[in-house]
Amino acid sequence: MAALLSSAGRLRALCPRLLPLLRPPAAAAARPPAPARNIMYQIRFLTVAPQQEGSVKEEPISEIQTRRSWQFDWALNKLDNSVRKTGRIPKALLLKIFHEICKTGCPGSNQALLLLRSCGALLPEVSLPERTELAHMMWDKMKELGAVYDTSHYNALLKVYLQNEHKFSPMEFLARMEEANVQPNRVTYQRLIAAYCNEGDIEGASKILGFMKNKDLPITEAVFSSLVKGHARSGDMKSAENILSVMRMAGVEPGPDTYLSLLNVYAEKGDADSIKKTLEEVEKTEGYLMDRILMQVIFSLAKAGYPQYIEEIKKRIRFERELIPDTMNLCLTLITHGFEDISFRILKSLNHLSRDNMDQGSFFLQHCVNRDMPVNKLKQFCSELKEAKMHSAPLPFILRCALEANKSALAIDVMKMMKEEGLPLRPHYSWPLLVGFQKEKNLKGIFEVLKVMHELGVELDTETYTDYVFKNFADSETARAQLKENDCLFETVGLCVAEIRYEAAHGRLNSVLSLLSSPSTPRIDIRQFRNSLILGFKSSNDVHLWSKITELLYKDERYCLTPPGPTEAVGYFLYHLIDSMSDSEVQAKEERLRQYFHQLKKMNIVIPTTHYSGICRLLDSSQVPELIKDARLLSHKKTLSTDNIPESAKSDVSALEKKLEKRKAENQPITDVLKQLIHALCEEENMQKALEVKAKYEPDMVVGGYAALINLCCRHDNVEEAMNLKEKVFPKNSPVALDTGKYVALVEVLGKHGRLEDAINILTEMKEKDVPISDRTVASFFRILNAAAMRGEVETVNRLHETIVNLGLAETAVLHSPLITVHLEKDDMPAALEALINCYKKYGKILQLHNIYCRLIEKGDADLLQKVSDFISREYGDMMALYDLFFAFLQTGKYKEARKVVETPGLRAHSGRLQWFAKKCISSNQMETLEYLVELTQNLFECDRDEMYYCLLQLCENNGDWRKAEAVWTKIQEENVVPREKTLTLLADILEKNGQVVPFEVPKVRREDTRSLSASNVEERKIRMLCKKNKAKEAYSVFLKMQGKHEFHYRSYDTFIKALLTQNCLEEAIEVKHIAETHIKGFTLNSAASSLLIISQVRRDYLKDAMAVLKGMLDSGLLPTRPAVIALTQTLAEKGDLKNLQALKNMLEDITKSIGVSASLIANAIALAHTKNNDLDTAVEYLEPLLISGAQNPDQAVKNISYLVRKVSEEGLEPALEKFGVMAERLASQFGIYRPVTDLFLQYVSADRVDDARSLIQRCGALVEEKRTLVSFMARSTSKPGQAKKIETLLELIPEHLDMEIAYHYLMRCYELDGDVASVKAMYEKTKAKNIQLHELSLKSLAAFLKKVGEPVPFTEPPETFKFYMEKWRKRRLEAS
Repeated sequence: MAALLSSAGRLRALCPRLLPLLRPPAAAAARPPAPARNIMYQIRFLTVAPQQEGSVKEEPISEIQTRRSWQFDWALNKLDNSVRKTGRIPKALLLKIFHEICKTGCPGSNQALLLLRSCGALLPEVSLPERTELAHMMWDKMKELGAVYDTSHYNALLKVYLQNEHKFSPMEFLARMEEANVQPNRVTYQRLIAAYCNEGDIEGASKILGFMKNKDLPITEAVFSSLVKGHARSGDMKSAENILSVMRMAGVEPGPDTYLSLLNVYAEKGDADSIKKTLEEVEKTEGYLMDRILMQVIFSLAKAGYPQYIEEIKKRIRFERELIPDTMNLCLTLITHGFEDISFRILKSLNHLSRDNMDQGSFFLQHCVNRDMPVNKLKQFCSELKEAKMHSAPLPFILRCALEANKSALAIDVMKMMKEEGLPLRPHYSWPLLVGFQKEKNLKGIFEVLKVMHELGVELDTETYTDYVFKNFADSETARAQLKENDCLFETVGLCVAEIRYEAAHGRLNSVLSLLSSPSTPRIDIRQFRNSLILGFKSSNDVHLWSKITELLYKDERYCLTPPGPTEAVGYFLYHLIDSMSDSEVQAKEERLRQYFHQLKKMNIVIPTTHYSGICRLLDSSQVPELIKDARLLSHKKTLSTDNIPESAKSDVSALEKKLEKRKAENQPITDVLKQLIHALCEEENMQKALEVKAKYEPDMVVGGYAALINLCCRHDNVEEAMNLKEKVFPKNSPVALDTGKYVALVEVLGKHGRLEDAINILTEMKEKDVPISDRTVASFFRILNAAAMRGEVETVNRLHETIVNLGLAETAVLHSPLITVHLEKDDMPAALEALINCYKKYGKILQLHNIYCRLIEKGDADLLQKVSDFISREYGDMMALYDLFFAFLQTGKYKEARKVVETPGLRAHSGRLQWFAKKCISSNQMETLEYLVELTQNLFECDRDEMYYCLLQLCENNGDWRKAEAVWTKIQEENVVPREKTLTLLADILEKNGQVVPFEVPKVRREDTRSLSASNVEERKIRMLCKKNKAKEAYSVFLKMQGKHEFHYRSYDTFIKALLTQNCLEEAIEVKHIAETHIKGFTLNSAASSLLIISQVRRDYLKDAMAVLKGMLDSGLLPTRPAVIALTQTLAEKGDLKNLQALKNMLEDITKSIGVSASLIANAIALAHTKNNDLDTAVEYLEPLLISGAQNPDQAVKNISYLVRKVSEEGLEPALEKFGVMAERLASQFGIYRPVTDLFLQYVSADRVDDARSLIQRCGALVEEKRTLVSFMARSTSKPGQAKKIETLLELIPEHLDMEIAYHYLMRCYELDGDVASVKAMYEKTKAKNIQLHELSLKSLAAFLKKVGEPVPFTEPPETFKFYMEKWRKRRLEAS
């Protein structure tokens, strides 16, 4: 929270400003809600999409959506994520979404609205004319595809015109709407007025004002704000300034928009004195002006040509972390308009926010490159950024931007600058340039790039020549000749390897033999061209060439550079040659392979036994057993076996009385009839008669009759008779106990009549006799405590609560609430606050806080309000304290104070809290309060505006208020919110029910009935309860019995199937699913149930079914859960099922981020599948480029190989582990990519292969720089017992590279999980000896552990809660990363 509010002091600074205003309000009526205001600088029209795994809240009334609905949500999420992360939308993303939506055919109304609203201020990187052109293109294209435009679309287009300063005729625009039979509304007129005012045309604006008055439309602040600008631009500044007085006379208070208009027109005139005077006046009245408004003033000054006044405005802006998105938008807008120097000055204002290892200004540099900034200007910006320590590598970053934008000349100039500054240049920097020229078939360009790279001292590697140079020529010989002719033939090892690879891959083995035989060929490890050579062998039938090349590789030491020597190298080559062939290929070449083996035997070539055994297994699986004896020729051992190859009615009282008397007269047993009579009288609530019957027939009474009488007496407040009956029949020392309900009834009536000790004794007896406590019992305890609290009986509440808790009868948060309620009922606020604090200290629960806040505000008790605010701020952070204060001010009608709270700089939307208060307003029918909540949160960062308006519409629906709903629709458009389909559906329902015309296209989405199950459907209720108690099999039996008798509700099927799958009842779940599909047309499981079905099918190895379910989900617009995708992916990988893995990858391509699945997992899984198919080379060839691309491009998410190396290590696949190890080391040495080799190192540590880990660290020492990966590894090690050895190994291998406080924290936690007291104590002593200061969280955890095992705590235990120190630790880790 400190990062958001700078310090907790800000809350304490806010309270004194608000508390003097807490006196009881005057008799004047509260003013009506002010009209919603537009955000002038950055319009965050997008609603906030759910992000947390497992907490998707979108569309609670409908699990099944149409394809169009799903695509809209997909587009909305994409754009929303971009806006929330960067404050803007990249043009490329917008176009991609536009094209995707167009592909679906006819775009929906919402989709069209979403796209149009994105073509204005949310594109700061795009010039104004280009934005408008983009909007027109989308408008025309979507209209052509059949999109239906209503008022909201025309209003959106108007907004875009205004934001893009597009000149147009407002009257012509109105004519277009009339021609399209679309009626303008208030928002339309407001924006047309703004258009006239932008041109200083007051006469035109007056015409529109006349239309509004004729239609009796209210004149809002937006209109007045436009008039300020209109008068000023017409040259009448006096009238512009007088608008504020006119507003107040009209009952409209000037707000931020009005002041912004006034400040902007002063800026356009260069009137710095008036700007300063206005700002000072606003600060006196409003307290402050939002920073984003000041930023707009800076932009206006820049555009008007008065940069000299910007610094004075800049000083007033608090450049803090929460302001970064707005600052970035300002910088980008300034660059787009050609004010890069001013933009750079603004950027440098963020310097004080820089953190280690975090570069600032990358967005600035990238936009400069995209705008074709001169090289010398770029160099100046880079130098200043580096000097200010804002960017660690600005030149390499600019190079990357130039390469991505295909600006070859700029890229070469930047590489030259990097060379001058001594920065390393890599061969792969040339790849994008070469690809560009290759597409153009521009050989001259390719030669120039090669020369430039040579001049810069960069030795091009094999990949460069193979993949980007030779592909332009017929063969390597032609390539060599052309390179020589153009003076760019540079003899290097990379070139030689590339020639061999290229010729081999194209089957020209003669050339390969010639190259390998040439004395001029340098020493090259066979592993560098082995894969290509295998391709050559497979495409050739010349056994002689096979043999000669193999002999050369075996006998020429230039090609066997690794210690195992030629035997190992050639054996590995032969194994992979056979492994790369399909069964049919091996069978077709059987004879040639036989000749080949015999030739090798003649050349005295032998291979290791392990490789020979592998070859034999491959030959056997390819069904050529005859070849095995020929392959045996190459092995030292001649006799190896291949056998190990794998595979309830009421009774009539008078009738019962007669029956009882008759039996008594006949001297027959009367026990049963007497019991029935007592129960019947209890049912009639006839206590007097029941007691008379008991007295008359007492010798024949049974326990059940007495129990019913006790309960009846309790209900009639006859406490004496109830206790007498209880002590007579159920004394405390008797083994017979009453049922739970009777005991609870006794406690309730005893407490009500002040017999506190007797009530406590009853509770004690319940504990001693082990009476079962259910949720219903706990609810009864709460009712008893709350009733006592409402009577103001402090002692009764405290002692009963203490007894219930101490005896362990129940302990839930709701039980503690009466401890505070009792003081609120007595209006004893100090005691209520003390009770709240005590509840938190004892039970960790904050209760009745909202009621306390409201009562304190109503009483005007500033001191106690300050005290409770300080307490909440200290325990839960400033944000929660501010929300509590905000809700209390709203609840008590102090809207001005609520506004000041919600406008606290840095305050972010907390959806859970906002939803809680909105639902509270709906349930208590507080329309005015809810309206203010929606209005005041308009500018709240990350506030889900659609959800706010949806809540408002829910209350409109409850009240049947269509006029209010219509006004809400106007505000939605005014604020530029894109409503979700559920919001539009709800609004349409309200209007249609009241006979009103719906002014938009109604979404065709079925609204699922979410009301509670009918009380009559007992079986269905029973099934739901059984599912809740994890008794799905019992529920299934009930379900089978009810078939044909009752219809199940849609959601009940979902719940039932999910419960069955949770308990691994797959067949039963599928049967229920089939029944649901038969009874309900279009039935589809919801996301959670479908995902569980996938997991269950994966467990049973029904992978084909699982894939079908996943495809069906995606086609229905549902998203699978992360565990389901992971389970399916990993299982397919372990089966080596490449076909389905690729299909899975294609299906998940656009939704991996939405479901929280890393792209690295899919890539690792495909590589593992290749490994399982004995195709290691392909695995490497697939994975390596992805890792290189992931390191060079942050948008590419494939960065690690942790899953892959873990699986191959756990399964003992040593050749594979070795292969991936070589790849990881190559990535580290050649590309400076250390994450893969770090994954390998940590796998060695996990597998206790300490020597391998030590050797790896000696070869790739730089892997220790992967600090975040190392810390994450240690953190994961504390997830289960028995992991201490891993951290001990790390401390042994790289002690100087670990943060000892962090390492010791995690190691001590491991020892605590293991219950290893000796190691814990020894570790603590070691930290003292080494003077290592342990974090408070470590000390708190250590103290708790020692006390648990009965050991003394040798230090002062930190006083705060675990939660407090956990938050502190989390912040430290964030800063460290």
